Amino acid sequence: MKRKVKSLGWGVRKEGRNIWTRNAVKGVSVRKERRKRDGRNEWRLWDATKSKIAASIIRTKLNPVDLIPLPGQNCLYLGASIGGTVSHIHDCVCGSRNHHKGQIIAIDVSTRMMRELVALSEIRPGIIPVLADARNISEISPFVNKKVDWLHQDLSISDQAKTFVKVVEVFLKNNGVALLSLKAASERMSDGDTENKFDKAMEIINNSNLNIIEMIDLKGLEEQHMLFYCKLK
Repeated sequence: MKRKVKSLGWGVRKEGRNIWTRNAVKGVSVRKERRKRDGRNEWRLWDATKSKIAASIIRTKLNPVDLIPLPGQNCLYLGASIGGTVSHIHDCVCGSRNHHKGQIIAIDVSTRMMRELVALSEIRPGIIPVLADARNISEISPFVNKKVDWLHQDLSISDQAKTFVKVVEVFLKNNGVALLSLKAASERMSDGDTENKFDKAMEIINNSNLNIIEMIDLKGLEEQHMLFYCKLK
């Protein structure tokens, strides 16, 4: 039986429980993900067990389209790792040879990860790899020449929520989308169990210049993770 295909905007679609992005570099996988052809286009599977953004698209109770940046937008990604999720964002924000003229500033503190990101950026124009500590605004600022439309933070640090608030208030434009993938095990500044740590993060965000639009529990796809979908007040 053929699965129903639902468009989630340019270059992103959902088939059953799977998310696919239109591959900007045909014939090349980033994390050995499945690819398939559909006429002249090639699509890559966006694995929800390896990407908090893909997991949140599946789990949100609101419109999943609102979580995905638009073609041509400027994005800031904190904790880019080897660029798996960044590459899927690139598919829809930049497209082949960056014909959408989008940009993804991909921050990571690891030199090993940065080598992977640099290699990725060489075949995916529009990705700007930056070796920096995301907690230090002064290390990021030289690479962000204007406020961004979309921001995602995925850092395994002890002060995730506080860092998120600080970065968003500096770099996100009004009505932009801010996503925090919070890992409870890393939030050592908060006492108690997983739920208490999520509650503490919620309190920090609510006491800032941000509104929480939705808290998306990623259990079953990414354990002990909550994605906070926010916008500036």
